[in-house]
Amino acid sequence: MRGMRRRLLGLCLTGLIAAGTPAAPSPAQSSFKLAAALTPAEYREKLAQYLHARRAYEQEAERYWNTVTKKRIARRVKHRKHERPALTDYVLSQPPVYRGPRRPINPAGPGPVPGEKRRPYIPVVADFLKSAAKEFGFVPQQVSEIAFKRAYAKAAREAGLTRDQIVGIYAFETDGHGTYDEQPGITRRRPHGPAISPALGYNQLLSTNTLSLIADHGNHMLAALRQKAKTLSGALRSTMERKIEAFKRMLAFSRSIRPRWSEYDVVAKTTPRGWGVHAAVLDRDLGPMLQVQNLVDSLRFARANGYTGSLSAAELELMNLTGDGNGLDMVMMPQAWRARVPTANFFQQRGYERNPVARRAGVVTGLLKEINDTIDHRSRASGAKDMAAAF
Repeated sequence: MRGMRRRLLGLCLTGLIAAGTPAAPSPAQSSFKLAAALTPAEYREKLAQYLHARRAYEQEAERYWNTVTKKRIARRVKHRKHERPALTDYVLSQPPVYRGPRRPINPAGPGPVPGEKRRPYIPVVADFLKSAAKEFGFVPQQVSEIAFKRAYAKAAREAGLTRDQIVGIYAFETDGHGTYDEQPGITRRRPHGPAISPALGYNQLLSTNTLSLIADHGNHMLAALRQKAKTLSGALRSTMERKIEAFKRMLAFSRSIRPRWSEYDVVAKTTPRGWGVHAAVLDRDLGPMLQVQNLVDSLRFARANGYTGSLSAAELELMNLTGDGNGLDMVMMPQAWRARVPTANFFQQRGYERNPVARRAGVVTGLLKEINDTIDHRSRASGAKDMAAAF
């Protein structure tokens, strides 16, 4: 899920080598020897065992996640009626975990495993930029990191968001030093991926969000671009006018989609035009507006559904991380329930499996603590300090 990465720690073998002790083989070497030792018949046998165990696990997982979905739908119905959910409206057991044999390595070389589901391709920044130019004639105005942070902070202030909220979400989502074009799975140390999500930016905005936000708030954004154009002249004004015309095409396309999350999701993730719209997050003018609007919508959702308090950075991040309905469900949950309700209740299966924080936290209390602790720690990073200074 959004902005969460794990860093690998290496083991220093210098002392062992100096003493003449042979170093242990690396995992890659061990895997190669294991694969080389398998005959084709042995590989087929181990593969059949793996697929059998995997299918059994997937059937169990499907039953669990179907129950999670049904209960979540039932809670939403109650929320719409302004009724509070009961504890029985949540799944109180943890998701099943696969504990069967590992997939064997094919001695014939890498390739797809028959009978195993293949994950769809996740587009990267290069795809977004190429599609934007080809489909809409849109080239985002990419600026320095500091300039983008200042534009982001200005938009946030004007929208009524606080420095603590913005810095906290930035710190959590980007490790406290992320860039405005950062994508999960692709970092300065691993610039070639693979990507684990199409999310971009300081609050890791999903491509699905970008489409729906432009469809809902595109007129306001277009007005802001036109107002800025009036303050420019010469080449800068010409550039802005081209951006406005391209954005009008993106807005028209976004509004041509039936306004349902599932419809936005398919278009955003699988079509070049959907990829092209997501490039707006990289633009110096549109990117801050889109990301700030996403957070403002969360605040408005909370107020519209009876929450009268001031959302902390961690609580606003819950809504950013899991979606407004799921996040507010946790924020408004009785304290006594938080230690009993698993975090799985507030995620889709794939999102949960990609999110080490949600899995590690286990229950709502743990998730809130993880978010608060992470924000406290990462807010001391250089990028988070720069974001605070931008206010």
